[in-house]
Amino acid sequence: MRMLVLGAGLQGSACAYDLLQNPEVTEVRLADVRIDHLPPFLAPYSGKRLIPTPLDVRDREALGAVMRESDSVMSAIPYYFNLQLAEQAVQSRANFCDLGGNTEIVFQQKELDAAAKTQNVTVVPDCGLAPGMVNILAQHGINQLDSVSSLRIYVGGLPQNPEPPLGYQIVYSLEGVLDYYTTLSWIVRDGKRVQMKALSERERVDFPKPVGELEAFHTAGGLSTMAFRYEGKIPSMEYKTLRYPGHAEIMQAIRELGLLELAPVDVKGIKVVPRDLFVAAATPRLTKPHGKDLVALRVSVEGEKGGAKKTVGFELIDRYDEERGISAMMRTTGYSLSITGQMQARKEIAPAGVYTPDECVPPEQYIGELAKRGVLIRSIGS
Repeated sequence: MRMLVLGAGLQGSACAYDLLQNPEVTEVRLADVRIDHLPPFLAPYSGKRLIPTPLDVRDREALGAVMRESDSVMSAIPYYFNLQLAEQAVQSRANFCDLGGNTEIVFQQKELDAAAKTQNVTVVPDCGLAPGMVNILAQHGINQLDSVSSLRIYVGGLPQNPEPPLGYQIVYSLEGVLDYYTTLSWIVRDGKRVQMKALSERERVDFPKPVGELEAFHTAGGLSTMAFRYEGKIPSMEYKTLRYPGHAEIMQAIRELGLLELAPVDVKGIKVVPRDLFVAAATPRLTKPHGKDLVALRVSVEGEKGGAKKTVGFELIDRYDEERGISAMMRTTGYSLSITGQMQARKEIAPAGVYTPDECVPPEQYIGELAKRGVLIRSIGS
Protein backbone atom coordinates (compact mmCIF):
# COMPACT_ATOMS: atom_id res chain seq x y z
CA MET A 1 0.00 0.00 0.00
CA ARG A 2 1.25 3.48 -0.91
CA MET A 3 -0.07 6.11 1.45
CA LEU A 4 -0.07 9.93 1.43
CA VAL A 5 -0.40 11.92 4.66
CA LEU A 6 -1.09 15.64 4.25
CA GLY A 7 0.19 17.69 7.18
CA ALA A 8 3.33 16.99 9.21
CA GLY A 9 2.04 18.42 12.47
CA LEU A 10 1.15 16.43 15.57
CA GLN A 11 -1.69 14.37 14.13
CA GLY A 12 -0.16 13.86 10.70
CA SER A 13 3.11 12.67 12.23
CA ALA A 14 1.24 10.23 14.49
CA CYS A 15 -0.74 8.97 11.50
CA ALA A 16 2.46 8.42 9.50
CA TYR A 17 4.09 6.60 12.42
CA ASP A 18 1.14 4.25 12.72
CA LEU A 19 1.14 3.51 8.99
CA LEU A 20 4.81 2.59 9.18
CA GLN A 21 4.09 -0.10 11.77
CA ASN A 22 2.25 -2.10 9.10
CA PRO A 23 4.67 -4.00 6.82
CA GLU A 24 1.99 -4.05 4.10
CA VAL A 25 2.46 -0.28 3.78
CA THR A 26 5.35 0.01 1.34
CA GLU A 27 5.50 3.82 1.17
CA VAL A 28 4.39 6.74 3.30
CA ARG A 29 4.67 10.22 1.85
CA LEU A 30 4.42 12.81 4.62
CA ALA A 31 3.70 16.10 2.86
CA ASP A 32 3.67 19.68 4.10
CA VAL A 33 4.79 23.13 3.06
CA ARG A 34 7.82 22.70 5.31
CA ILE A 35 9.09 19.24 6.07
CA ASP A 36 12.54 19.97 7.47
CA HIS A 37 11.92 18.78 11.02
CA LEU A 38 10.53 15.37 11.92
CA PRO A 39 9.64 14.34 15.47
CA PRO A 40 12.09 11.89 17.07
CA PHE A 41 9.70 8.93 16.77
CA LEU A 42 9.70 9.32 12.95
CA ALA A 43 13.39 10.07 12.39
CA PRO A 44 14.52 6.39 12.14
CA TYR A 45 12.14 5.82 9.21
CA SER A 46 13.11 8.78 7.03
CA GLY A 47 14.54 7.87 3.63
CA LYS A 48 13.40 4.26 3.78
CA ARG A 49 9.66 3.76 3.58
CA LEU A 50 8.98 7.30 4.84
CA ILE A 51 9.38 10.00 2.21
CA PRO A 52 9.17 13.59 3.52
CA THR A 53 7.62 15.56 0.66
CA PRO A 54 7.52 19.37 0.34
CA LEU A 55 4.05 20.23 -0.92
CA ASP A 56 1.63 23.14 -0.87
CA VAL A 57 -1.89 21.66 -1.20
CA ARG A 58 -2.96 24.84 -3.01
CA ASP A 59 -0.76 23.70 -5.92
CA ARG A 60 -3.39 21.50 -7.54
CA GLU A 61 -1.06 20.09 -10.22
CA ALA A 62 1.56 18.98 -7.70
CA LEU A 63 -1.13 17.68 -5.33
CA GLY A 64 -2.79 15.66 -8.06
CA ALA A 65 0.54 14.11 -9.06
CA VAL A 66 1.23 12.67 -5.58
CA MET A 67 -2.40 11.66 -5.06
CA ARG A 68 -2.39 9.62 -8.27
CA GLU A 69 0.52 7.59 -6.89
CA SER A 70 -1.33 6.81 -3.63
CA ASP A 71 -3.85 4.19 -2.58
CA SER A 72 -5.19 6.33 0.26
CA VAL A 73 -4.81 10.00 1.18
CA MET A 74 -5.15 11.08 4.82
CA SER A 75 -5.56 14.77 5.58
CA ALA A 76 -4.36 16.19 8.89
CA ILE A 77 -4.40 19.83 7.82
CA PRO A 78 -7.01 22.52 8.68
CA TYR A 79 -10.61 21.58 7.91
CA TYR A 80 -11.19 24.41 5.43
CA PHE A 81 -9.02 22.59 2.86
CA ASN A 82 -10.97 19.33 3.09
CA LEU A 83 -13.54 19.92 0.35
CA GLN A 84 -10.88 20.85 -2.21
CA LEU A 85 -8.73 17.90 -1.14
CA ALA A 86 -11.60 15.44 -1.37
CA GLU A 87 -12.46 16.70 -4.88
CA GLN A 88 -8.84 16.33 -5.96
CA ALA A 89 -8.57 12.82 -4.49
CA VAL A 90 -11.70 11.65 -6.31
CA GLN A 91 -10.38 13.06 -9.59
CA SER A 92 -7.07 11.29 -8.91
CA ARG A 93 -8.79 7.97 -8.11
CA ALA A 94 -7.39 7.87 -4.57
CA ASN A 95 -9.30 7.05 -1.42
CA PHE A 96 -9.51 10.01 0.96
CA CYS A 97 -10.17 10.57 4.66
CA ASP A 98 -9.67 13.57 6.94
CA LEU A 99 -9.96 14.76 10.53
CA GLY A 100 -12.95 16.93 9.66
CA GLY A 101 -14.60 18.93 12.41
CA ASN A 102 -16.86 21.16 10.31
CA THR A 103 -20.24 19.61 9.57
CA GLU A 104 -21.13 22.08 6.80
CA ILE A 105 -18.04 21.01 4.85
CA VAL A 106 -18.90 17.35 5.45
CA PHE A 107 -22.27 17.88 3.77
CA GLN A 108 -20.47 19.51 0.83
CA GLN A 109 -18.17 16.49 0.62
CA LYS A 110 -21.25 14.25 0.60
CA GLU A 111 -22.16 15.81 -2.75
CA LEU A 112 -19.12 14.03 -4.23
CA ASP A 113 -20.80 10.65 -3.68
CA ALA A 114 -21.73 10.02 -7.33
CA ALA A 115 -18.27 11.00 -8.57
CA ALA A 116 -16.60 8.78 -5.94
CA LYS A 117 -18.74 5.84 -7.04
CA THR A 118 -17.79 6.46 -10.68
CA GLN A 119 -14.10 6.54 -9.74
CA ASN A 120 -14.47 3.50 -7.43
CA VAL A 121 -13.03 5.24 -4.36
CA THR A 122 -14.26 6.06 -0.87
CA VAL A 123 -14.25 9.44 0.89
CA VAL A 124 -14.60 9.37 4.67
CA PRO A 125 -14.53 12.75 6.46
CA ASP A 126 -14.48 13.23 10.25
CA CYS A 127 -12.05 10.39 11.04
CA GLY A 128 -10.30 11.59 14.18
CA LEU A 129 -11.29 11.22 17.82
CA ALA A 130 -14.34 13.50 17.95
CA PRO A 131 -15.76 13.49 15.41
CA GLY A 132 -14.60 10.04 14.41
CA MET A 133 -14.02 7.43 17.09
CA VAL A 134 -16.94 8.59 19.22
CA ASN A 135 -19.37 8.38 16.28
CA ILE A 136 -18.29 4.84 15.41
CA LEU A 137 -18.84 3.82 19.05
CA ALA A 138 -22.18 5.64 19.17
CA GLN A 139 -23.42 3.83 16.07
CA HIS A 140 -22.15 0.53 17.47
CA GLY A 141 -24.27 1.12 20.57
CA ILE A 142 -27.32 2.15 18.53
CA ASN A 143 -27.04 -1.03 16.47
CA GLN A 144 -27.23 -3.19 19.60
CA LEU A 145 -30.65 -1.85 20.71
CA ASP A 146 -34.15 -2.29 19.33
CA SER A 147 -34.98 1.33 20.11
CA VAL A 148 -32.91 4.25 21.42
CA SER A 149 -34.11 6.96 23.79
CA SER A 150 -30.85 8.88 24.25
CA LEU A 151 -27.23 9.16 23.16
CA ARG A 152 -24.64 10.95 25.30
CA ILE A 153 -21.06 11.50 24.15
CA TYR A 154 -18.35 12.95 26.39
CA VAL A 155 -14.71 13.37 25.38
CA GLY A 156 -11.78 15.56 26.28
CA GLY A 157 -8.01 15.92 25.92
CA LEU A 158 -6.56 16.85 29.31
CA PRO A 159 -3.22 17.31 31.07
CA GLN A 160 -2.40 14.54 33.51
CA ASN A 161 -1.19 17.24 35.92
CA PRO A 162 -3.46 20.28 35.48
CA GLU A 163 -2.18 23.75 36.31
CA PRO A 164 -4.24 26.90 37.01
CA PRO A 165 -5.96 28.91 35.79
CA LEU A 166 -7.46 26.76 33.01
CA GLY A 167 -6.28 23.25 33.92
CA TYR A 168 -5.53 22.81 30.23
CA GLN A 169 -2.56 22.33 27.91
CA ILE A 170 -2.49 22.53 24.12
CA VAL A 171 -2.87 19.06 22.59
CA TYR A 172 -3.90 20.30 19.15
CA SER A 173 -4.46 23.67 17.46
CA LEU A 174 -5.57 26.33 19.94
CA GLU A 175 -7.38 28.04 17.05
CA GLY A 176 -9.42 24.87 16.63
CA VAL A 177 -10.27 24.76 20.32
CA LEU A 178 -11.50 28.36 20.21
CA ASP A 179 -13.65 27.56 17.16
CA TYR A 180 -15.40 24.91 19.24
CA TYR A 181 -15.83 27.37 22.13
CA THR A 182 -17.48 30.00 19.93
CA THR A 183 -19.60 27.97 17.50
CA LEU A 184 -23.17 26.79 18.01
CA SER A 185 -23.52 23.02 18.21
CA TRP A 186 -26.29 20.80 16.87
CA ILE A 187 -28.00 18.41 19.28
CA VAL A 188 -31.31 16.53 19.24
CA ARG A 189 -33.79 17.30 22.01
CA ASP A 190 -37.38 16.04 22.14
CA GLY A 191 -36.74 14.50 18.74
CA LYS A 192 -35.95 17.85 17.12
CA ARG A 193 -32.59 19.22 16.02
CA VAL A 194 -31.67 22.39 17.91
CA GLN A 195 -28.54 24.48 18.37
CA MET A 196 -26.82 25.05 21.69
CA LYS A 197 -24.36 27.73 22.72
CA ALA A 198 -20.82 26.51 23.36
CA LEU A 199 -19.76 26.12 27.02
CA SER A 200 -23.42 25.86 28.12
CA GLU A 201 -25.31 23.31 30.27
CA ARG A 202 -22.30 22.33 32.34
CA GLU A 203 -22.56 19.08 34.27
CA ARG A 204 -20.35 16.90 36.45
CA VAL A 205 -18.97 13.66 35.00
CA ASP A 206 -16.97 11.24 37.16
CA PHE A 207 -14.25 8.96 35.84
CA PRO A 208 -12.22 6.34 37.73
CA LYS A 209 -9.32 7.74 39.73
CA PRO A 210 -6.82 9.25 39.22
CA VAL A 211 -8.85 11.19 36.61
CA GLY A 212 -11.78 11.77 38.97
CA GLU A 213 -14.28 14.61 38.62
CA LEU A 214 -14.56 16.45 35.31
CA GLU A 215 -17.03 18.95 33.88
CA ALA A 216 -18.82 18.61 30.55
CA PHE A 217 -20.31 21.31 28.32
CA HIS A 218 -21.61 21.72 24.79
CA THR A 219 -19.18 22.27 21.93
CA ALA A 220 -19.61 21.99 18.17
CA GLY A 221 -18.74 19.25 15.70
CA GLY A 222 -18.71 16.08 17.78
CA LEU A 223 -22.02 14.64 16.60
CA SER A 224 -21.13 15.40 12.98
CA THR A 225 -24.05 14.47 10.72
CA MET A 226 -25.65 12.13 13.27
CA ALA A 227 -27.85 14.92 14.64
CA PHE A 228 -29.31 15.34 11.15
CA ARG A 229 -29.56 11.63 10.37
CA TYR A 230 -31.37 10.73 13.58
CA GLU A 231 -33.63 13.76 13.97
CA GLY A 232 -37.14 12.43 14.59
CA LYS A 233 -35.77 8.93 15.24
CA ILE A 234 -33.88 9.32 18.53
CA PRO A 235 -35.42 11.69 21.12
CA SER A 236 -32.18 12.94 22.66
CA MET A 237 -28.62 13.18 21.31
CA GLU A 238 -25.79 15.39 22.49
CA TYR A 239 -22.03 15.75 22.51
CA LYS A 240 -20.07 17.51 25.26
CA THR A 241 -16.39 18.31 25.80
CA LEU A 242 -14.69 17.30 29.06
CA ARG A 243 -12.40 19.58 31.06
CA TYR A 244 -11.32 19.92 34.68
CA PRO A 245 -13.87 21.77 36.86
CA GLY A 246 -13.85 25.55 36.48
CA HIS A 247 -12.45 25.67 32.93
CA ALA A 248 -15.73 26.52 31.19
CA GLU A 249 -16.61 29.40 33.51
CA ILE A 250 -13.26 31.09 32.85
CA MET A 251 -13.47 30.55 29.10
CA GLN A 252 -17.02 31.90 29.03
CA ALA A 253 -15.85 35.07 30.78
CA ILE A 254 -13.00 35.44 28.28
CA ARG A 255 -15.47 35.01 25.43
CA GLU A 256 -17.99 37.46 26.84
CA LEU A 257 -15.26 40.07 27.25
CA GLY A 258 -14.79 39.93 23.47
CA LEU A 259 -11.33 38.40 23.54
CA LEU A 260 -12.30 35.61 21.13
CA GLU A 261 -13.92 37.90 18.54
CA LEU A 262 -12.71 37.89 14.93
CA ALA A 263 -13.66 41.48 14.08
CA PRO A 264 -10.63 43.81 14.39
CA VAL A 265 -10.61 46.46 17.12
CA ASP A 266 -8.58 49.64 17.31
CA VAL A 267 -5.67 49.48 19.77
CA LYS A 268 -3.83 52.81 19.88
CA GLY A 269 -4.32 53.31 16.16
CA ILE A 270 -3.52 49.71 15.17
CA LYS A 271 -6.19 47.23 14.01
CA VAL A 272 -5.94 44.04 16.08
CA VAL A 273 -8.06 40.87 15.90
CA PRO A 274 -8.84 39.98 19.54
CA ARG A 275 -8.66 36.24 18.96
CA ASP A 276 -5.25 36.53 17.28
CA LEU A 277 -4.00 38.43 20.31
CA PHE A 278 -5.46 35.85 22.70
CA VAL A 279 -3.88 32.97 20.77
CA ALA A 280 -0.51 34.73 20.67
CA ALA A 281 -0.59 35.49 24.40
CA ALA A 282 -2.05 32.18 25.60
CA THR A 283 -0.17 29.72 23.38
CA PRO A 284 3.22 29.93 25.14
CA ARG A 285 1.48 29.68 28.52
CA LEU A 286 -0.57 26.64 27.53
CA THR A 287 2.22 24.86 25.66
CA LYS A 288 3.82 22.29 27.94
CA PRO A 289 6.74 20.66 26.08
CA HIS A 290 7.16 18.08 28.83
CA GLY A 291 3.51 17.89 29.84
CA LYS A 292 1.88 14.48 29.68
CA ASP A 293 -1.72 14.33 28.53
CA LEU A 294 -4.63 11.93 28.67
CA VAL A 295 -7.83 11.41 26.71
CA ALA A 296 -11.05 10.60 28.56
CA LEU A 297 -14.07 9.35 26.62
CA ARG A 298 -17.50 8.00 27.43
CA VAL A 299 -20.33 7.07 25.06
CA SER A 300 -23.68 6.04 26.53
CA VAL A 301 -26.66 4.80 24.51
CA GLU A 302 -29.93 4.18 26.37
CA GLY A 303 -32.97 2.38 25.02
CA GLU A 304 -34.67 -0.99 24.93
CA LYS A 305 -33.67 -4.49 23.89
CA GLY A 306 -36.18 -7.34 23.88
CA GLY A 307 -38.72 -5.21 25.71
CA ALA A 308 -36.38 -4.39 28.62
CA LYS A 309 -34.49 -1.17 29.32
CA LYS A 310 -30.82 -1.40 28.42
CA THR A 311 -27.77 0.85 28.32
CA VAL A 312 -24.86 0.17 25.98
CA GLY A 313 -21.73 2.19 26.65
CA PHE A 314 -18.03 2.53 26.01
CA GLU A 315 -15.25 4.18 28.01
CA LEU A 316 -11.63 5.02 27.29
CA ILE A 317 -8.82 6.56 29.28
CA ASP A 318 -5.67 6.74 27.19
CA ARG A 319 -2.37 8.25 28.30
CA TYR A 320 0.78 9.76 26.85
CA ASP A 321 3.16 7.18 25.37
CA GLU A 322 6.34 7.87 27.32
CA GLU A 323 8.47 5.39 25.39
CA ARG A 324 7.85 7.05 22.02
CA GLY A 325 6.91 10.57 23.07
CA ILE A 326 3.48 10.38 21.42
CA SER A 327 0.61 12.15 23.17
CA ALA A 328 -2.71 10.50 23.97
CA MET A 329 -4.43 12.97 21.64
CA MET A 330 -2.10 11.96 18.83
CA ARG A 331 -2.70 8.26 19.53
CA THR A 332 -6.47 8.56 19.57
CA THR A 333 -6.71 11.01 16.67
CA GLY A 334 -3.78 10.26 14.36
CA TYR A 335 -4.04 6.49 14.79
CA SER A 336 -7.77 6.65 14.08
CA LEU A 337 -7.06 8.46 10.80
CA SER A 338 -4.43 5.86 9.90
CA ILE A 339 -6.74 2.93 10.65
CA THR A 340 -9.44 4.40 8.41
CA GLY A 341 -7.01 5.04 5.56
CA GLN A 342 -5.71 1.48 5.75
CA MET A 343 -9.23 0.05 5.74
CA GLN A 344 -9.97 2.09 2.63
CA ALA A 345 -6.82 0.89 0.86
CA ARG A 346 -7.71 -2.75 1.68
CA LYS A 347 -11.25 -2.19 0.35
CA GLU A 348 -12.70 -3.02 3.78
CA ILE A 349 -14.86 0.09 3.48
CA ALA A 350 -17.21 -0.57 0.59
CA PRO A 351 -18.94 0.07 -1.70
CA ALA A 352 -17.43 3.20 -3.21
CA GLY A 353 -18.93 6.55 -2.19
CA VAL A 354 -18.83 9.22 0.51
CA TYR A 355 -19.64 8.23 4.09
CA THR A 356 -19.06 9.46 7.63
CA PRO A 357 -17.27 6.90 9.87
CA ASP A 358 -20.47 5.88 11.69
CA GLU A 359 -21.97 4.97 8.32
CA CYS A 360 -19.14 2.79 7.01
CA VAL A 361 -16.40 1.77 9.47
CA PRO A 362 -16.83 -1.80 10.85
CA PRO A 363 -16.95 -1.06 14.60
CA GLU A 364 -15.67 -4.34 16.03
CA GLN A 365 -12.76 -4.43 13.60
CA TYR A 366 -12.00 -0.77 14.37
CA ILE A 367 -12.06 -1.39 18.14
CA GLY A 368 -9.78 -4.39 17.60
CA GLU A 369 -7.32 -2.31 15.59
CA LEU A 370 -7.20 0.29 18.37
CA ALA A 371 -6.56 -2.47 20.92
CA LYS A 372 -3.54 -3.66 18.92
CA ARG A 373 -2.13 -0.17 19.47
CA GLY A 374 -2.89 -0.19 23.19
CA VAL A 375 -5.87 2.15 22.83
CA LEU A 376 -8.32 0.09 24.86
CA ILE A 377 -12.08 0.68 24.62
CA ARG A 378 -13.92 -0.73 27.62
CA SER A 379 -17.56 -1.76 27.37
CA ILE A 380 -19.86 -0.39 30.08
CA GLY A 381 -23.64 -0.42 30.52
CA SER A 382 -26.46 -2.36 32.08
